[in-house]
Amino acid sequence: MTELLDQCYDVLIRILEDVNPEDLAACAQTSKGFNDFIKKNTRLYKAQYLKNFDDPRQRPEHPEPVWVETLQRLVRCQKVLQSANNDLKRDEFEFVASTVDSLIATGSTDEFGNSRNQQLVAQLFQHITQNHDAFMCRSSLFERAGKPTQKPANDYESRQLSAKLHSLFGIPSSNVGRRVLSTHPYARSRIYDLRNYSDNTKWGPFRDDGSMRVDWEMIESLMIVLGYNSGLCCRMFLTRFRPPWAEPLEGVISERAQNKHDYWSTLLMEPDIPLESKDPYNVSGEWSRIVCFLDYNDLYHYNFTTEAMKVPSDKPRAALNTEEAIRHITMDIHVTEVNAPGRFDNSALPVVHFSGTSTSVDAAWDPNANSGIKGSVRLTSEGEVRWQTISVFHGGDERWRSEGIQVGGLRSQRGVVGTWFDKDYDPHGPAGPTAFWKIRDRSIDGSAEIEPEDDGNSRG
Repeated sequence: MTELLDQCYDVLIRILEDVNPEDLAACAQTSKGFNDFIKKNTRLYKAQYLKNFDDPRQRPEHPEPVWVETLQRLVRCQKVLQSANNDLKRDEFEFVASTVDSLIATGSTDEFGNSRNQQLVAQLFQHITQNHDAFMCRSSLFERAGKPTQKPANDYESRQLSAKLHSLFGIPSSNVGRRVLSTHPYARSRIYDLRNYSDNTKWGPFRDDGSMRVDWEMIESLMIVLGYNSGLCCRMFLTRFRPPWAEPLEGVISERAQNKHDYWSTLLMEPDIPLESKDPYNVSGEWSRIVCFLDYNDLYHYNFTTEAMKVPSDKPRAALNTEEAIRHITMDIHVTEVNAPGRFDNSALPVVHFSGTSTSVDAAWDPNANSGIKGSVRLTSEGEVRWQTISVFHGGDERWRSEGIQVGGLRSQRGVVGTWFDKDYDPHGPAGPTAFWKIRDRSIDGSAEIEPEDDGNSRG
């Protein structure tokens, strides 16, 4: 070690940059001199971080993180995930889950579409089932469903965090994903329990406390049911109708430098700039949508029979195996208005309004299938992207609403997951799950930029 320390600074740094980050601590323990050299060497930790993980700065000019502490945290997290000790995983749940959440949030793809963070998370959770069960199957859903190794966390916030990680990770087309989809009767029971649709939740995937924070346990259940139903449908093999969460972190890791937070307010004040240029959410274009629903008699029976009404308000209803109908829809929408955020909106981004058409692919004959569509997009107080839609039929008849969250945040290709319901918020329903994701952009002049894949089917 003495000979190494005798090397010039740049040579020694280059040598240590080639050491695996988890081995830096071992190197530091070999001598006092090495410990002093490594312990506070920000340049070394920065080089190690950028070599092994995506750059956490969304833009080069953004402030640098505390490289030493950040890398040490990730190395510690990896060691827990690589351990075979289930007790350790349970004890470190909050630390690991929050660290992985941050790793996903700071991920980005390079010019070739690759992300180191995505590859690492996929490796640690798709191929190590023990980790998937210990961290992504800890919501209240797994109190009644799942394997013996899939148990809900002890407190509400931890259950929400686990559901969030699961929602971001997705439901891969693997043994792990198939086991998750097998929980669909319990996920369905949450979605069609009309007690979950209230003024506090805005009838959407929000917590029942009026805070407008995302209810990730509801998002998790929505993705499971929509994924399960899509797998039973004849259109499951058509790319445009395949839910975009069948691969780990699919659609969640974004391209770098697409964030408009820094300059949207300047654009908003420029009257000659097209509306699409003022829209940070990238609304205009064609979207693929799926909507599921129960026969109304089944929905009513599940919620309002004498037996159903006996279920305590703090207890879930029984597992629901009743089959649902599924509709595939294309929405062609464009921006109609971009406004500064209102008093109760998050001030970081504007409110964007849109309108367009909603066309059924499956049942053009159904009078409920084709309609106009209008809605808005805004940030919630906690920074999530909230979408609201209203279906408008002939003569201006507004019939259905939806509330959803764009999983993965601003411009996420994962799309919007949420609920649909009666426009008058009827406590007797109907209501159900829905999701939509973008399949084609439009240029500023309104022409198509990216053509969707031709599946050989007409659009009713």
